[in-house]
Amino acid sequence: MTGSRLAHWRRHKWGIVVVGILAGMAFAASFLSPPALLSVLDGAMGGGLGAETSGSAIAFGAHGQRLDVWRPAHTDGKPLPVLIFWYGGGWVNGSRSAYAFAARAYARQGFVVVMPDYRKVPDVRFPAFLVDGAQAVRWTHDHVRDFGGDPDRIAVAGHSAGAYTAVMLTLDPEWLRAEGVQPGAIKAAVGLCGPYDFYPFTAKRAIDAMKGVADPLVTQPIHFTRPDAAPMLLVSAGADVQVRAHNANNLTARLKSVGGRVTHIDYPGLSHENVAMALSVPFRWKAPVLSDSVDFLRSAMRPGRREHDEPGLR
Repeated sequence: MTGSRLAHWRRHKWGIVVVGILAGMAFAASFLSPPALLSVLDGAMGGGLGAETSGSAIAFGAHGQRLDVWRPAHTDGKPLPVLIFWYGGGWVNGSRSAYAFAARAYARQGFVVVMPDYRKVPDVRFPAFLVDGAQAVRWTHDHVRDFGGDPDRIAVAGHSAGAYTAVMLTLDPEWLRAEGVQPGAIKAAVGLCGPYDFYPFTAKRAIDAMKGVADPLVTQPIHFTRPDAAPMLLVSAGADVQVRAHNANNLTARLKSVGGRVTHIDYPGLSHENVAMALSVPFRWKAPVLSDSVDFLRSAMRPGRREHDEPGLR
C-alpha cells in the first residue's frame, strides 16, 4: 500500500470510528436518561481513566437502598478523604449509575466517592430521602475504611435535590443523630444549585415531595442555620430557572449573619443542568465547578485544620 493510500485508509478508518460512536450514542439516547448518556460520553472521552469502582450495588440502610463506591485507580495506601455525592432529579428521577461521571470526576481528584441511591416521590414523601441520606452517612462512617477512605474526613455534596440532602444533613443535626452518627462526622458540604429557601411551595415537584408536612418550615435548610455547622460551598447558576439563585443567596446571607462558614460562587450564564455537566470531561470547559469544589474540599478537610478555620478557595 502506497503512502497516500495508507493515509487515505487511516482517515477513512477514523471517520468510520467517529460515525460509529455518534450512531451508537444516538441509539443510546433513545433509552438512556440525559445524565446516563452524559456518563457514557464522559467515559468515551477518558473520564474513567484514573478512577475505579471498588464497590457496586452495596446494600445499606433499612429500606433496600444501594450505593456504589469509587476511588482513585492508584494510591499511596494512605487513607483518602471521602465525599458522599447525591444526584438530583427533583426527588422523582435519577440513579447512582447515571451519575457515574460525577463520581469518577471526584475520584480522579483523590477522593473515595460514595454515590447512594434514595427513595423517591411518589413512593415516599419528605422526610424519607433525608432518612436515606443519613443512613448513607452512617454506612460511610462505619465502612469506608474498608475501601481506603478516612472516616474522620467525610464531606457531602450534591446537585439540585441532592444538594438539598447534603445541605440539610449538614445544618439539621437531628437526621444524623437519629441514625447514631454525631453531626460533626460531616466536615464540609458542597451544594450545587440546590433548593434551600423555597417555601411557600410553588413548583409541582416541591409540592409533591413535601406534601403532608405539618410544619413546612422544617423542610427548609435555611430554617436550621447555625454557626457551628461544617463549612459550606454553595454554587448557583445565573441562568438557572429551576432552582433560582435566591436559594444560595439567602442561605449564604443567613449563615454569615449567624457566624457560619460559607462560600458562595455564582456562574453567570450557566443553566441548572450546566453546573452538573461541568463535572464531566466533555463539558468541563463550561465552568470550573470541579476545580472550585475540589479546592474548597481539600482546604476544609486538610490535616491539622482547626475546627473553625475558614476554608480557602482560589
